Amino acid sequence: MIERISVAGAPAPQGPYSPAVRAGDFLFVSGQGALDPEKNEFRFGDIQQQTTLTLENIQRILEGCGARISDVVKCSVFLADAADFAAMNQVYAQFFGSDKPARTTVQAVLLAPNMKIEIDCVAYAPVGQ
Repeated sequence: MIERISVAGAPAPQGPYSPAVRAGDFLFVSGQGALDPEKNEFRFGDIQQQTTLTLENIQRILEGCGARISDVVKCSVFLADAADFAAMNQVYAQFFGSDKPARTTVQAVLLAPNMKIEIDCVAYAPVGQ
């Protein structure tokens, strides 16, 4: 069974996609950025501020789907500037602690000119967990 999920309190999609899709026991969270969930507008700041808000948005979506950040098994991190890797990594490590998922990090051209980061993830969250 495939379920497309929108979560109250999380940023609304900026295009034709679902914020999350459940396929069996897996949750696929679409790429998230530094969107203020209340205003649904980008909140640009330094890489640490944008990483924090991006991961908070992912956490909101996961929790709205009945999962936790510790359920994440894979993240893809897209950075506008590879020089931001160390600062992003500090914030990222605080969110995941000892529950480190597999990860890919690449430099990429992002949607908005001031956008520094986008992250998507896959979580293992059995239904009825």
